[in-house]
Amino acid sequence: MEQIKYPYGQQDPYAIVELIASTSMHGGKYVVDQMPALSARVSHAASGKTGQDAEKDKKLMDYLAQHGHLTPFEHQSVTFKVVLPLFVAREWMRHRTQSYNEVSMRYSSDPIGKFYYPQAWRMQAESNKQSSVGLVDDQRGCTEILKQAYENALETYKKLLDKGVCREQARLIIPVGNYTEFYATANLRNWMNFYKLRIASDAQWEIRQYADCIGQLIKDLWPESWDALQKSL
Repeated sequence: MEQIKYPYGQQDPYAIVELIASTSMHGGKYVVDQMPALSARVSHAASGKTGQDAEKDKKLMDYLAQHGHLTPFEHQSVTFKVVLPLFVAREWMRHRTQSYNEVSMRYSSDPIGKFYYPQAWRMQAESNKQSSVGLVDDQRGCTEILKQAYENALETYKKLLDKGVCREQARLIIPVGNYTEFYATANLRNWMNFYKLRIASDAQWEIRQYADCIGQLIKDLWPESWDALQKSL
């Protein structure tokens, strides 16, 4: 099973979503993809029925998702390592139901200088202040402007360090296009909530690519559980 996805394609050397850990089942009596059915049936003291009829298990999970009975989908958890631009990370971390640990630019300069370059420059939408539409004419010129800004910022950062400035202050100059990385853990229900909001057409393109990768990796893990939740969108 594939465990790494590249949100911006493999031509981007930094952007990744990597599956690190997920709920596992010991003993072999059940499979993790049956957890929503297993946990839901405990209400009727009937968990033992899970695994006897795959079609009934699937129908139960579909019913739970479609009728908003979502706590049974909270027993499967996944941890991802995510490498992404700072501005995407700040949107991502608005999802407070995930647990995070992020690289610190106070402790390490390693992330500094790893920059995101847009595949295409978009124009500002007039009808939606937070959205974009169409493409800017001078694509190469925009990229050159950004490249120069990145180079200036990196040079300034190094000059501050050379002056004896501490990393925690020198990082003030780092652009939001610099890459960061973190580990994110959440249960299946909350991953679906993240996916639903960030795959939407009005979400920023840069984070939509990450949401798509999350969806693909979880679907590979638990196809029936994920399918049930997707049907409820």
